[in-house]
Amino acid sequence: MEIPTFVLASASNSRRRLLESVGINPVVLPSDFDESQVQLTDAGELVQILARRKAETVAKVLIANRNLLPSLPRYEGTKPKSTVVLGCDSVLAIAGEIHGKPVDVAEAIARWQKMRGQVGKLYTGHALIALETEEIVVRCQVTEVYFAEISDREIAAYVDTGEPLQCAGCFAIEGKGGLFIEKIVGCHTNVIGLSLPLLRVMLQELGFEVTDFW
Repeated sequence: MEIPTFVLASASNSRRRLLESVGINPVVLPSDFDESQVQLTDAGELVQILARRKAETVAKVLIANRNLLPSLPRYEGTKPKSTVVLGCDSVLAIAGEIHGKPVDVAEAIARWQKMRGQVGKLYTGHALIALETEEIVVRCQVTEVYFAEISDREIAAYVDTGEPLQCAGCFAIEGKGGLFIEKIVGCHTNVIGLSLPLLRVMLQELGFEVTDFW
C-alpha cells in the first residue's frame, strides 16, 4: 500500500524528530507566514490561528505547484496518493502573560528569573490539512510545566548554552532544560513541540490512521 505523504510546515528539528520517532518521515517545508500579523491575548486561540495560517500557507504552495512533492528527492518517480500538511505553534503562558521565543540573551535570563519556582502552561496549536479535500482540523493541547527554583548562576549557564533561545518556552525539556523542570501535568510531547496522541486523533478525523504512514 502506498504511504501517504506527511508534510511538516515547520523548521523545528524537535517536531521533525518527534514524528520520526513514531515512524513518520515528514517532508519538511517550513512556512514563511509572518506571525506578527496575529496579535491576541488568549494563548489557546493564538496558537491555533498561527498553526492554521502556517499550514494553509504551505498547503497553498503545494496546491499551486502540484509537481513540487514528486520532484523532491525522497519522492522522485512517485506521485503520492494522499498528502497531509501539519502546522504547529507553541507559546508559554505564566500568570496570564504569553511568551514566545526570547529575542536575546538578556530576555532569556529575565524570563527564567520570572519562571523559576512557578507553574506555566505550554500551549501548542495543531492544524492538519488533507491536501486533496482541503479539509482542515485545528486543535490545541495544554500542558502544565512546574519550574524548579534555580539560581542566577544556573540560569546564566543555561542561557549561555544557547538552547533557551531556540524555544518558545525558553527551555527544551528533551535537552539541558529538562534538568530544571520538576514535573509536568499533561502530554509530554506537547512540551517538545507537538502532541503525538492528539495528532493520532486528528489524523483519524481526516480519515487516516497513524499506522498508514509507516
